[in-house]
Amino acid sequence: MDTILGIIGYGEVGGIFGRGLRGKPGVASVHAWDLKFTGAAGAQARTAAQTHGMQVTTGMADLCASSNFLVSAVTASNTWAVAEEAARHVRPGTVFLDLNSASPGTKLRAAQALEAAGAQYVEAGVMTSVPPYGIRVPMLLGGEHAATLVPQLTAWGMDAKAVSEKLGIASAIKMSRSIMIKGLEALVVESYTNARRYGVEDHVLPTLKETFPQIDWEAQGAYFFSRVVQHGKRRAEEMRESAHTVEEGGFAPVMASAIAEKQDWVAGLAREGVFDGIADKAPWQAYADRLIAQVGKA
Repeated sequence: MDTILGIIGYGEVGGIFGRGLRGKPGVASVHAWDLKFTGAAGAQARTAAQTHGMQVTTGMADLCASSNFLVSAVTASNTWAVAEEAARHVRPGTVFLDLNSASPGTKLRAAQALEAAGAQYVEAGVMTSVPPYGIRVPMLLGGEHAATLVPQLTAWGMDAKAVSEKLGIASAIKMSRSIMIKGLEALVVESYTNARRYGVEDHVLPTLKETFPQIDWEAQGAYFFSRVVQHGKRRAEEMRESAHTVEEGGFAPVMASAIAEKQDWVAGLAREGVFDGIADKAPWQAYADRLIAQVGKA
């Protein structure tokens, strides 16, 4: 039977998967639904999706009715709400691939709701940033149906590996890694900006290079600053799910919570236009100088 793919959340990640999987062997068509499609204001978003070859649907019920393979690609905070709504409309036998960065507990709740409705739920831990890899981004799958799904995804050109039949393992791997990666971003933002505020960056960065010579600290700093500025809101949501993961494991999420706060703070400044006009591939100092200027206004 041909696959009729339904993309829930046609943002950066959903768009990449929708466009990347369109025309793959056995994929008859790709449908999409996103809240931004609604109303007159959504006309531009709907037109853009249609231009990409997506069949734009009118809502979750419409998407579920027309699809037998759903891909959930929404923000971390919407993982459960989307799963709960999809469970009310999903057709029995539909595969539900959950790409969202959520805690094992959230994924388990989502799986219970969807499997009670007859869907085949598979959690995915997407292990790095999607845009550089496209649909070949490395991902770890978990759940009863994970191993069965791998050959189909591989045939579509995806890099998927089943790690456990137990739900939550793939997400635990992803969330534990996120604490480190998003934590490094937050540390670099704070450390570099502080060093520049005191005029000591030319002393600090060489010591980092001495300790970790394999890292280009100038280039890595610029990349981390830019990613937090561009995607801090989404990263903050992911880190709150990482904090839930730590709590579910019985620990106090001191670091994960602090990382979420730092990411959210930078994202808030970005929404206010603090970083407007900074060129692509700008050095980290350009971002740090805007943060330092904000301190001067306080």
